[in-house]
Amino acid sequence: MQDMPAPAATGISGFDDVLAGGLSRGRVFLLEGSPGTGKTTIATQFLLAGAAHGERALYITLSETEEELRESAQSHGWSLDGIEIFELVPPESLLDDQQQQSLLYSSDLELGETTKRIFDAFARAKPDRVVLDSLSEIRLLAQSSLRYRRQILALKHYFAKQNATVLMLDDLTTELNDKTVHSVAHGVVALEELSRDYGAERRRLRVVKYRGRRFRGGYHDFTIETGGVRVYPRLVSAEHRGEIDRRMLASRLPALNALLGGGIERGSSVLVLGPAGTGKSLLALTFVVSAAARGENAAMFVFDEELGLLVQRAKGVGIDLQPLIDSNRLVLEQVDAAELTPGEFSDRVRRCVEDHGARTVVIDSLNGFQAAMPEENALVLHMHELLQYLNRHGATTFLTVAQHGLVGDMKTPVDVTYLADTVILLRYFEALGRVRRAISVVKKRTGGHEDTIREYRIAADGIALGEPLIEFQGVLRGVPVLLGSGNALLHDDA
Repeated sequence: MQDMPAPAATGISGFDDVLAGGLSRGRVFLLEGSPGTGKTTIATQFLLAGAAHGERALYITLSETEEELRESAQSHGWSLDGIEIFELVPPESLLDDQQQQSLLYSSDLELGETTKRIFDAFARAKPDRVVLDSLSEIRLLAQSSLRYRRQILALKHYFAKQNATVLMLDDLTTELNDKTVHSVAHGVVALEELSRDYGAERRRLRVVKYRGRRFRGGYHDFTIETGGVRVYPRLVSAEHRGEIDRRMLASRLPALNALLGGGIERGSSVLVLGPAGTGKSLLALTFVVSAAARGENAAMFVFDEELGLLVQRAKGVGIDLQPLIDSNRLVLEQVDAAELTPGEFSDRVRRCVEDHGARTVVIDSLNGFQAAMPEENALVLHMHELLQYLNRHGATTFLTVAQHGLVGDMKTPVDVTYLADTVILLRYFEALGRVRRAISVVKKRTGGHEDTIREYRIAADGIALGEPLIEFQGVLRGVPVLLGSGNALLHDDA
């Protein structure tokens, strides 16, 4: 049995992963999306990838001029010298005496003649890869669905005989939602652009069909950057499995370790809940410093705070992050929820785990991450896959969630407590005329833990935990009842 040729790689980061290697050679593919979704950029990268491997490439354009294509390529730092361009242009370009390419004013010609000119251009170039941009003009010339389908079939059979890999573009600008090419094409990729009320637009793609190949389904975020398109394949945690050492990891605080029943299991997830100002970030940083002391790398993604302020604030309580950053022990990244797509965020986390070797990951906070998600259900599913992925790579994850309110009945913006292996609850409470803080562990899947509530204090030397508050009742409600003398309370230094 003859081996199948290797697929034609697109040269686009992440896209070949979605396509299981690339586009099957000698087949016709459809790339569809409204104007501005990135079709031309993807098509150009596809041809450049072929030219870089010595393949002949042809760009047939009915919608853009050669000058526009070259300017677009130049904006990405590309040269199209290895790509032959055949353009079918509007009448203004006919006034250019220096025009070197074959010119065709498509609306003056019958569809059959237009198709013949495309075949002639193909016969001259004898390309291995072809881009036809776009089908909207051919659809307008056809004027009927039957005639359009016949012409598309004619193009497909002609290209198939020449063993060329063809990418047809459709900008979906015609009034009729004609799915003719979907049934004819070997594969279909749909591009979408989502406009938000605030922040940058979001782009995503989906492989609608791909005959004879198992591809990565669902939506995948992608961005258009200087240098081309970058695709962020949807994270599938089931693809990542391995043997992990599930030993217990202790922090540098003995009282916190006792509260946690010895520490946190490697590869588990920890959710730190509490109102603003209770020290959620500092508690997570305690485990980051402990990881660095063990000689491990860590990563922290900050949504809600400027990095300089975080480093300065941490130093004020005895945690100096700068040496960890300088020694590459800690990757500290600022995340702008208005600009970053969820897929891009997952990719950043993956790079830190797979390339940097991070074994402790902090996401601070989930409130900021939620702002980057289109809807709450997507956030829960996304976090499930991300936490499972980190778990299977042996990375311990700390998530912080700022609850609404200060005392009394707290409101959590999104409930992900069932996803986390351990839940640490931080609270304000009033006692003896002062506002104090309390910490408790309300859930731990991987072993026992204290069921007590301890007071803690944030001081110049870090977080200090006191003895269990056995003389109070109602601490978690914010206004406890004193049942004893109150001697168990921590006393600030005068």
